[in-house]
Formats: sequence, structure tokens, C-alpha cells
Amino acid sequence: MNGFLHDFFDIPSDLQHSWIGLVGLHLREALLPVAAGLLLALPIAQLCIRFRWLYPPVLGVTTVLYAVPSLAFFVVLINYTGQTELTVMIPLAVYSLVVLVPAIVDGVRSVPQETLSAATAMGFGPVRRYFQVQLPIAVPAIIAGLRVATVSSISLVSVGMLIGNQGALGNLLHDAQIYNRPELTWNSVITTALLAILVDALLVLVRVLLTPWMPSGTAGRKQAPALKDAAR
Repeated sequence: MNGFLHDFFDIPSDLQHSWIGLVGLHLREALLPVAAGLLLALPIAQLCIRFRWLYPPVLGVTTVLYAVPSLAFFVVLINYTGQTELTVMIPLAVYSLVVLVPAIVDGVRSVPQETLSAATAMGFGPVRRYFQVQLPIAVPAIIAGLRVATVSSISLVSVGMLIGNQGALGNLLHDAQIYNRPELTWNSVITTALLAILVDALLVLVRVLLTPWMPSGTAGRKQAPALKDAAR
């Protein structure tokens, strides 16, 4: 058993990282694109909410982009960004839009009209109402989208091994074949799965902290107490 554990964490020197280093690299390559996707999805979703006719074509474009294989993205980008982390992260950010844009749009649109009326009566303008009323109430839907996008991104980072050791933990799959070391495959698969589970649990915790008015484990959305009182 000790021998297996030693081999499990014995990372080949050609990867230029320890096991902890690969974990950190994997998280960076997975989470930064999701964060960039969220920053891009927020204004796009707001435009789709403001101009309803824009939502179907935006959803169509993001779906088509999601259908493009990551390897095809790499081929196009590698001439501009080279064999770098950026070549891996750009497609992941684009892929996240197909989940995040609908999540934000659906979450904001689900805010009850009486809540919006109450906010308007309290003197909230459109911008303030969006950021202080609609987005906070839409947090459960947005977090749900983030959970899907994040787990997907953590999984897809491994594809970066195809462009010169840019797959973080996925690079272990390549070395497992080269050095005939199946324990490296187990390391890659198990560690990636654990990272996805831990990050997903962290997002659930964030949702609980940001929506104290919601019972834990409840999928439905409720109005914030202050806005409920104002609407009466």
C-alpha cells in the first residue's frame, strides 16, 4: 500500500510540478475562465432581459460555440496565443456562457413583479434595482449555473494535455501511457473528481451564505424579508 501511495504521488519530472503544483494549476486553468465567463455573461444577460428578441439568437450562438470541439478551438487559437494556458482557458470561458447566460436571464426574470414594484416605490432606479434587488434574488439560479459551468470546466482542463503539457492534472494521463504507470491515471481521475466535488460544495456554501432567507437544500427561491415587507 505504501508503495502504491508513493508511486501515486511521485510526479514525473518532465511535468515540472509537484502534485500540489498540478492541483493549483488545474484550479487556476478551470476557475479563471468561469470567472471571466460570469463577468461577460452578466452584461449579455442584461441585454437579453432588456431586449427580449435578443435572447434566442444569443442562446443560439452560445450553443453553437459550445458544440465546437475544444481541439478545434486550440487549432485556431494556437497561432495567436501559442502553447499556453490562455489557449486552454479561452475556450473554457466561451463554453461557460451557454450555461451562465440562461441561468442569469431565468433567475432575473423569475423575480416577482410585486417585488420590482416595491423596489420602484422605494425609489430604486433601473440600475440600482438590477444590482440590489434582481441579482440578489436571482443568486440561487446563478449559483446553480456556476456549479454546472465550474464542474464542466474542471473536467475539460485535462484536454489541454494535447497542446504541450497545458492540461494540469490531465498531463498525468499522457505520462501514464509514456511511462506505463497506471497509478498516474488513477491520480488524475481521482484528484480531478475530488476537486470538482469540493468546489461544488464550496459554491453551495456560498449560495447558503448569500441567501440566508432560503432554507438549506431548498431549490425554490423566496423573496428577501425586507422586500416582502415593503411589498405589503
